[in-house]
Amino acid sequence: MRHVLRAARLFDGRTPDILERGWVLLDDGRIVAVEHGATDPPPGVEVTDLGDVTLMPGLIDAHVHLGFDASQDPVARMRVDSDATLLLRMRHAAQRALAAGITTVRDLGDRNYLGIALRDWFRNGPEAGPEIIAAGPPITVTGGHCWFMGGEADGELEVRRSVRAHVKAGVDVLKVMATGGHMTHGTNPGLPQYTVGEIRAAVEEAHRLDRQVTAHAHGPTGISNVVEAGVDCIEHCSFRVGGSRQPDPHLIDAIASRGIFVSPTVGTLTPGGPLMESFVPILSDMHRAGVRLVASTDAGISPAKPHDVLPRGIIFLTRAGLSNAQALMAATSVAAEACGIDQRKGTLAPGKDADLLAVGGDPLRDTNALLDVRAVYRGGVVVGTPLAPGSPLCSK
Repeated sequence: MRHVLRAARLFDGRTPDILERGWVLLDDGRIVAVEHGATDPPPGVEVTDLGDVTLMPGLIDAHVHLGFDASQDPVARMRVDSDATLLLRMRHAAQRALAAGITTVRDLGDRNYLGIALRDWFRNGPEAGPEIIAAGPPITVTGGHCWFMGGEADGELEVRRSVRAHVKAGVDVLKVMATGGHMTHGTNPGLPQYTVGEIRAAVEEAHRLDRQVTAHAHGPTGISNVVEAGVDCIEHCSFRVGGSRQPDPHLIDAIASRGIFVSPTVGTLTPGGPLMESFVPILSDMHRAGVRLVASTDAGISPAKPHDVLPRGIIFLTRAGLSNAQALMAATSVAAEACGIDQRKGTLAPGKDADLLAVGGDPLRDTNALLDVRAVYRGGVVVGTPLAPGSPLCSK
């Protein structure tokens, strides 16, 4: 049924300005038209007046772990949970994200491809949830970072076979653990796990099968390896070696010139620690060099990173020199491009999915407005709010 949402302000995800007095026409879960100014909605169409809000595209978190429960020890919890229990935890995490206006999540590491099961449940079942872009178990060396998720593969041939098995299972994207990580005992985040040849094998196989590759990489050597191998996106890209950071300006320039997205996973409830503070100048360097930064959080890995923390990550990006509009684009249009879904998501434009977020205030003036969620729409259907067609705010 055709339906109009009217708001005091629109942010369309690509224009660095607020559009005053706007409305969006929806039909069958898609956007049909977007207008602002003095233009009136079509006659005879049901209108929901959302009032003094900014209506914008639903947010996209480009790096979450629905299978981690944001506890003090999420790895231990995942390892003892049955698949049935873990799937229910993932469902709860996904719905928490959706309630915050995060209408799409890229799940970059689960166990037994449970993210695919949950993706298909929300896609085909009666229950609302965010769109899930599922990677399945990350590809890692034997005993490597997140080996307990089940994605171990050694050598170029095994890596190619693993990519094929992931695609056969139905993944949307491939994730490769190019370095060790902080959550897996015995691995070193500053050191590479795979050679350039092994990562290139994953990239070649994934691209042949029409899938993107994103690579977990902390240390400079691991980052250099994934850039040379031709990945589509780099997760973290923290330049960490031990307790310090060692940024390489030439490597940053190479990331920018090759058009590789960087997903820095900066959303947290406690942003003031020295480790996060030391990342700000590196993010600033990447932004000035033209690296396309994507809003992401690593949600689920600790109590400071619950699954609705993305607005905090957007706010953090402004500290690295991004304008408020650029930080919002990092969670909408730019994130959609990084995730390969920009034909359907990320902007208010005809033909796009009607995944929408209404917030109080003007987030282009103050990004804290993102914390004041007034309404969330998934596929044109309101989620968890009384502002639905037929409510007192509706008119003919």
